[in-house]
Amino acid sequence: MQTAPEKLSWSDIPTEVKDLLMQAVEQWEDTTKSEQYIYQALEKAGDNYEVLIGVYRYFFYKNQQKMALKIAQIVLDKIKTEEQLPESWEDQKPRLIQDKEQPKIRLYLNAYAATGYILARLGEIEQAKQITARVQEIDTKRESSATTVFEVLTRVPEEDEE
Repeated sequence: MQTAPEKLSWSDIPTEVKDLLMQAVEQWEDTTKSEQYIYQALEKAGDNYEVLIGVYRYFFYKNQQKMALKIAQIVLDKIKTEEQLPESWEDQKPRLIQDKEQPKIRLYLNAYAATGYILARLGEIEQAKQITARVQEIDTKRESSATTVFEVLTRVPEEDEE
């Protein structure tokens, strides 16, 4: 796949990092090479949200769920610190409801929903249910995958028809 880096609209990503990400895309079929570019980009970009989300997606689509989960947790921790969110979900919930339309809080909810989905894929069903149930209470517009994942995890299996 060929993409012209100069046509990409990433706002605050240094050119060197964009180039590394593009090289990762171009080397997609060679996971070892593409991962090297991903790790280099991550190292150079630090905790840039756009890069973190790109790296999360890379690992998710490469079926490396534990790494995707690790990156999603980095995003959650970064937002929790920047937005001074309390540690417990019950203490966070009022603020998340109030500010759910703000970009960082929306990103927080999406990253949290993503952790629920990844945990489900890793077989951690009870934890996945808990997380997706929490997010769906706030995400009434179904903008994240939380409600869908929760519904799949809690669906009662239909009895076999005879």
